[in-house]
Amino acid sequence: MASGLFALLDDIATLMDDVAMMSKVAGKKTAGLLGDDLAVNAEKASGFVSSRELPVLWAITKGSFLNKLIILPLAFLMSAFFPVAITVILVIGGLYLAYEGAEKIFEYFFPHSPKAENPKLEKLTEEEVLSREKGKIKSAILTDFILSVEIVIIALSSVENQDLVTKILVVTIIALIATVGVYGIVALIVRMDDYGLKLIELNDRENSFSDKIGHFLVNALPKVIKSLTVIGTIALLLVSGGIFVHNIDFFHGLFESLPGILVEFLTGMVVGFVVLLIIKAGSKVWKSIKN
Repeated sequence: MASGLFALLDDIATLMDDVAMMSKVAGKKTAGLLGDDLAVNAEKASGFVSSRELPVLWAITKGSFLNKLIILPLAFLMSAFFPVAITVILVIGGLYLAYEGAEKIFEYFFPHSPKAENPKLEKLTEEEVLSREKGKIKSAILTDFILSVEIVIIALSSVENQDLVTKILVVTIIALIATVGVYGIVALIVRMDDYGLKLIELNDRENSFSDKIGHFLVNALPKVIKSLTVIGTIALLLVSGGIFVHNIDFFHGLFESLPGILVEFLTGMVVGFVVLLIIKAGSKVWKSIKN
């Protein structure tokens, strides 16, 4: 009886060693994508009234956990019985990410009229603030879903030769890191100014070390948020371009003389603008039909 128990514990220890080792491998393969995920979601989670930042971020985080609960079992089932579906889903998600990135670039060069621009948060009514929050939360959760699909698929591909239990444990660990790690860092970013103010108020002495750090954090936040908009857009195009390059035969070996990262960015941008033009043209046709 005792020997059987020790044998079981030894098997569990061996399994955990394998899981830890394979998690490191999967973590390295998804590290770049997790960085893109951070940039995209930090940009999505910014731009709210200060008192609403954490509640909004918590709502997005809960949506991210729900995404993982949906994606993980489906990914395991499809990888076992219908692997082609994974590629199809990846490409569809890539089209959405490319479109979103291209739309941001288009709006930067051709902004809406002043009347349609977003008003300052302080001038919005409570109902308008909540409506704005719901829209950004839905957009953030949808983007998270698409990025989560690729993170899970890449992690799954790194353990494709392992047994089912190891696959489930490794991919689940990576998925949890993607949510807890990414949104934990996002929370720190969007609350930088509050941490800075607390450091400034820490003591009554002027120009103290805590004051300097506090002022640095307060002054850095607007620049960080503005840069995240640019980084998030680049990340969207890189991730989508990577999906097309690695999953569509037409893009294999295209522009071999150029660096891979540049090829992925240009591919994402070109495909994104094609999708953007199709959607805008379709929208105009639909409006003319309705009128």
